[in-house]
Amino acid sequence: MRTEQLEYIATVTRLGSLRRAADELRLSQPALSETVRNLERELGVDLLERKRTGATMSAAGQELMPHIVQVLEAVDRLRVAAGEQHRISRMVRVGTVNAATVPLLIPVLRDFRATHPVTQVEVVGAQQTEIQRGLAEGGLDLGLVNHLDGDDVPAGFEATELLRGRPVVCVRPDSPLARRAEVSADDLLTVPLIAMRTGYVMHRYVHRLLADRTPVFSYSTDGAEMGKLMVAEGLGATVLPDFSVVGDPLERGGTIVCRPLAGDATEVVLMLQRRRAESVPRAAGDLYETFVRRAADLGGTVPRQP
Repeated sequence: MRTEQLEYIATVTRLGSLRRAADELRLSQPALSETVRNLERELGVDLLERKRTGATMSAAGQELMPHIVQVLEAVDRLRVAAGEQHRISRMVRVGTVNAATVPLLIPVLRDFRATHPVTQVEVVGAQQTEIQRGLAEGGLDLGLVNHLDGDDVPAGFEATELLRGRPVVCVRPDSPLARRAEVSADDLLTVPLIAMRTGYVMHRYVHRLLADRTPVFSYSTDGAEMGKLMVAEGLGATVLPDFSVVGDPLERGGTIVCRPLAGDATEVVLMLQRRRAESVPRAAGDLYETFVRRAADLGGTVPRQP
């Protein structure tokens, strides 16, 4: 067994595709596929489930992935001890729902870069189910996901509550809704609504808020950042957690504003999750703590364990 075989399987798992992994590793796809198959034969298990849509980690692979990560981290520590400073830390991969991107994630990355100048951070925007699958399979180190208050944290994950907020209506300052102190569900039915796509927590929330009623017109988009841009361009209103809007560059510049929802006490919780493991890569652990500190500066954190 060679170290690069483990590196290759970790890359395939992260990218979900032999073709994309081959491109990143600068290998031919047949060569990569054969290397992975050789490792599977040596271990006596199928690590990947190969489908036309891509490659995902098999159940046996998921059980072995924590051990693979530990081996790779041990190799990195050996290389550091030998003086290879360019390998001080492996890349840290963060999956995030877009609602967390600007007000929290960007300051965290700035703080982390100041103390870890040679550590790469890869930010992957995805839906909550995709993030949790990436954490379980080892393709992601950390995940930022939204929960409606009362949602369960999946078994096998550690989770910390970072921010707690309320859903708000995000509109342009010249929108009729911006002149209201608060916006009702009935008001939302009178304007074009920019909704999050199925699979996002805010899609579930708005569907419940409107009780199956249909607005005059609706768009569907993949994430909060595009939703805010569409609002800024005058296409309609969207509903997001307040922590996704307050502090956003568009909100600071006066291009978008937010208004509370009338008669609604729902809370949205931004959770930081990672797979429960005996050992955590140092860089990933440091980034986790940076998130917790920054969230405390923004208004406090409440540790929550599954």
